[in-house]
Amino acid sequence: MKIGVLNGPNLNLLGKREPEHYGGQTLAEIEALLEERARADGSELVFFQSNDEGDLVDWVQQEADRVDGWIVNAAALTHTSVALRDALAGSGRPFVEVHLSNVYAREPFRHTSLLADRALGVIAGFRASSYVFGLEALTAHLRAREAG
Repeated sequence: MKIGVLNGPNLNLLGKREPEHYGGQTLAEIEALLEERARADGSELVFFQSNDEGDLVDWVQQEADRVDGWIVNAAALTHTSVALRDALAGSGRPFVEVHLSNVYAREPFRHTSLLADRALGVIAGFRASSYVFGLEALTAHLRAREAG
């Protein structure tokens, strides 16, 4: 099973940027944690981060036939990107939306997700563990679908 992990704008600054919201781990540390979990579970991960909406859309289109599903932290684009929503929907692959912070305990504009109604589920507020929970949920879904 192959899973694409998509990270949006400013997530390259994890570990430095607002640790009170996002924790102290870097994106590389989160990716290493996910790799360890995926290996133990027999899954393969492919990672991509960009600050550019078009690059994220291009990557989803490029990888759609190579992955079974997505873990998506679209960051600020969660609240604004119809293009990313359409790319994920058009990929035909299920996805879990994840957020490091509890977006519902923050500014009101963060309470709206343009992705959530297309996602299998949304996991928010558990910092790096949000990704781990997302991986577990997505792989369970994909395995159940395979089993019929």
